[in-house]
This record gives sequence, C-alpha cells and structure tokens, in this order.
Amino acid sequence: MKTSKKIIYTIILSVLVLAFLFFLDVNKNQYGMAYTVLQKGIIMAVVAVSMNLVTGFTGLFSLGQAGFMAIGAYVTAIFLIPSESIGDVYYISGVSPVILNFKTWMDSLPSWIQAISPYIALLIGGLAGAFCAALIGIPVLRLKSDYLAIATLGFSEIVRAVISSPQMDTITNGSYGLKKIQGFTSLFQTFAVATVCISFMILLIRSTYGRAFKAIREDEIAAEAMGINLFKHKELSFVIGSFFSAVSGGMLAMFMRSIDSKTFSISLTYDILLIVVIGGIGSATGSILSALLVTVSKEWWLRFFDNPLYIGNFQVPLFRTGFRMVIFSIVLLIVVLFYQRGIMGRNEFSWDRIAENLLKIKKLLRRNPKEGGSKNV
Repeated sequence: MKTSKKIIYTIILSVLVLAFLFFLDVNKNQYGMAYTVLQKGIIMAVVAVSMNLVTGFTGLFSLGQAGFMAIGAYVTAIFLIPSESIGDVYYISGVSPVILNFKTWMDSLPSWIQAISPYIALLIGGLAGAFCAALIGIPVLRLKSDYLAIATLGFSEIVRAVISSPQMDTITNGSYGLKKIQGFTSLFQTFAVATVCISFMILLIRSTYGRAFKAIREDEIAAEAMGINLFKHKELSFVIGSFFSAVSGGMLAMFMRSIDSKTFSISLTYDILLIVVIGGIGSATGSILSALLVTVSKEWWLRFFDNPLYIGNFQVPLFRTGFRMVIFSIVLLIVVLFYQRGIMGRNEFSWDRIAENLLKIKKLLRRNPKEGGSKNV
C-alpha cells in the first residue's frame, strides 16, 4: 500500500475517533457508562503497554506494576487534593506540616502553572515510581524468571503495606485512603495523556534501544556477545516501564477521585497480566485492544448476566450477582484456546496487513468451482 494512502486512512481513522470522543463528551450524561468504561479502558491500556515493554519486549517477568501504580497514584493524589479539602481528608490523624506548607506554596504559584498542575502531578508521580524502580532494580534484576516475578510481587505488597500503615497516616492517610482528588475535565484529556505515554513507548520499542530489548528477550548470551550491556538495558526497560505504570496509577487516581491501599492489591497486577496475555505478549497494539475489550466486557457488556432473568413467571437460574465473572472466565478460556499467542501475537497494527487480509477474503469470495468453491445448482 502506498504511503499516501496510509496517511489518508490514518487521518480518517483519527478524525472518526476524535468525533466519537467528542460525541461522548457532549452526551456523557446520556452515555455515562460508555464514557466511564472507555476512560478506565485507556488508563489500563497505558499500564498494559508498560508491562508489555518490560515482559513482552525485554523478557523480564515483572509483577510489580500494582506497586508502582500505587506510588504514582498517591503522589499524584497528594498534589491534586485542593487546599481547602485537606482538613476533610486527613480528619483522623491530621496532615503532615510538609504537605500543608507545600499546598500553601502551590496556591501562591501563577494561575497558568496551577492550570497545568494535573500534568505536573502525573509527571512527578511517574518520576517517583521510576526512582523506586531504579533502586530496587539494582538487586532484583539480577534474578531471572519466576524469582524476578516473586521479588517484584513482594515489592508491590511491601508498598501497599507501607501506604496503609499507621505510621503513614499524616502522609497517605493510612487505611482511610485519599479522596476529593481533582479529576479529568474531559475524555479528551484522558486520551491525550494516554496517547502521549503509549506513543513514547512505541517509539522506544522501534528505536535501537527497543531492538536491544528484543535481543535480550530472545537470547541474553547472544545479545551480550553482540556488545549489549545486559544490566544497563534491563534497568532502562524496568525504569521506563515503572515510570509509565506510575503515571497510569496517577491517571487511575484522577479517574476514581478517591483511592486506598486495597485499590492496588495483587488482583490488579493479575488483571494487567491478563490483558497483556490476551492482547499478545510482545504487541503494543494488542495490549491497547485487549485493555479496551476486557474493560468494556467486564464493566459493561456482561453486566446483563448479573441481573435476574425472567421468562414469563419462570426465573432463569444462575442469572444473579457474580455470574458475570463466570461468563467472562468462559469467554477468556475460549479466546486462549483459539488465540494461544493472544489476539495480535507479536504483530502490530498495519494498514498493509489489513489490505492483505481483505485481499485474501476477496479472493475467497471470488473463488471459481474448479478451485473448490461452491457450484451453481
């Protein structure tokens, strides 16, 4: 396919997506469920791509995403709680003087800086996650396979325990969590932040660093023989992946408007891993599609099964609260059986691939009887 055609198709697709987002933004009261589910889905797409960067492209089986999300979420939330609401949030043990002084200083900043404070908060939350990743990466990245997974999963639980501990009440509000967090003003804002994050990771994957990551994934010994510094590139992948996991945690805090330590339990990491596996380990496009499909299915389409179903006076058994997850599990099982490498495998979205598939379908439809097609009777 010619480059000019690809550009035209990309522009058309972008315009259609923007028009759809604009429609939902204008009619969010009428289509509140679609608005909410898509917003959460694109946030999950960011953390799924970040996990795929570490696990799928570099071959590091890390399960610490929930911990980095928690760090980013709490740092972002502390930034975005309005000064006048601080007393209402930290009403049990009070608030640290450091946070109070920081809030006073923020209120004295020019209005244009305060207007972009959500983006600054997300950036600082991401940097906090990256800093923690750089520290724990020094000992942890010397481990491999299951041992690395266990170590990073343990780190995630340590973060959650520290956040909810009574000693952190004046900073994280302990087990009571944080609320009254400034949220996104529109669906465009959420998608814009997610697009910037995902685009950066895709560009990194396509760079020389990305090729080094893939070489390490395929064969560490061969990669090292080619002159690739294993620890340096593993650390870089781990830190960047953790940075965007922390940013997605901040986005989740802005989406939910309130968070606590239970939000970032082990089940969240498993949900992210599920999205990555279904989309395809080693495919950024697959992670995006899978995040949207899984979130929409769990939170919207399958809710039908949680409500009682009557046919006349007969109540259909099993249709009750919780049955949605049974159906979701069955759907996942079917997907895994038919798409063992995920929906996209290691492939990425490509207009050329779409054109090839359409051409194959066209040839099948035009197949004559001698080639095995249907015969006229």
